[in-house]
Amino acid sequence: MKRLGLIVNPIAGIGGKVGLKGSDGVDTLQRALLLGGEFESGKKASVALTQLGTLNKGFELYTCSGAMGAEACQRVGLPCTVVGEPCVTHTGPGDTMRAARALQRLDLDLLLFAGGDGTARDILKAVGQEVTVLGIPTGCKIHSGVYALTPQAAGLLARQCVQGRIHRAKEAEVMDIDEDLFRHGVVQARLYGYLKIPDDEALVQRTKIGGSGSSSVEALARFVAGQWQNDTLYIVGTGSTTAAVMRELGLPNTLLGVDLVYDKRVVALDCTEKRILEAVQEYDRVKIIVTIIGGQGCLFGRGNQQISAEVLRRVGRDNVIVAAGRDKVLSLKGRPLYVDTGDEEVDRSLAGYMKVVIGCEEFTVLKVAGVAL
Repeated sequence: MKRLGLIVNPIAGIGGKVGLKGSDGVDTLQRALLLGGEFESGKKASVALTQLGTLNKGFELYTCSGAMGAEACQRVGLPCTVVGEPCVTHTGPGDTMRAARALQRLDLDLLLFAGGDGTARDILKAVGQEVTVLGIPTGCKIHSGVYALTPQAAGLLARQCVQGRIHRAKEAEVMDIDEDLFRHGVVQARLYGYLKIPDDEALVQRTKIGGSGSSSVEALARFVAGQWQNDTLYIVGTGSTTAAVMRELGLPNTLLGVDLVYDKRVVALDCTEKRILEAVQEYDRVKIIVTIIGGQGCLFGRGNQQISAEVLRRVGRDNVIVAAGRDKVLSLKGRPLYVDTGDEEVDRSLAGYMKVVIGCEEFTVLKVAGVAL
């Protein structure tokens, strides 16, 4: 009988769609709620748990009360045993660490935790490498290599654990950035240590690799800027590659936010999902321009949650422009791109093969994996 544990950070990811670039800190939580942010972490954890629902036996699931786990289990009708003290929705790092230590004492085969890089740091502080863990990605920006690609992928790995199909574990990096600096356009990632996770190259994401500012990025930026259409609203995604395009246009840019451009003029900087949806309603022609996350290959769902499933549904796959320097493409080492919007229908609509601008009039075609990872 396998023993699984589950911890949910209920506030993880709440700052994404409202453009706060993170969820750490009480002030950020309050701002996110005022801007219309929603608690989505538990729902994504439930998506992972659905993979266990068809297994009628072979495992016991231990979790925390309320929003830290029990609600996610109840949402999909999965029996669980609640461990530890009652919790409230507005939890903090101390709650995560106490829960992890309590679950560790149960001799678990796998501890699942839903959150982002900050949550991974809390798990590291609490249990180190004493137990095999796996992150369910629900945070805003996830640099660490301890998370599954998607909630569905996390569930598949948990299922494989129950079935005895996971035979090896490996060390994976816990990375995080200073969110205050991040909100001001400065990325300073730091290695905090290593957690022990299931060894699976297909279902676990890699550590994020930053852009290199190569000559191919400069060339593709010139090319994309040269193809700009004045009668089209452009939703410009996050990252240094799209920032290079904005420099070519001579426009200001939010390096780690989403901007709107029409007729080569900025309509709005650092937009929330709500502002983007309003703009999509206002303009007849709309395109989205994004880059991929180096080393990971994520297109949507990491650091650009403002370009939500609803935005993508309205704009459509054919109006998505993907631009990435050769270094980013090579960093994938043949792995497909993927999306994690939280909406399986939208994720499936984006699957298939997509043209990627890699230089001046240079393109490649990369596969985008759907939800069936």
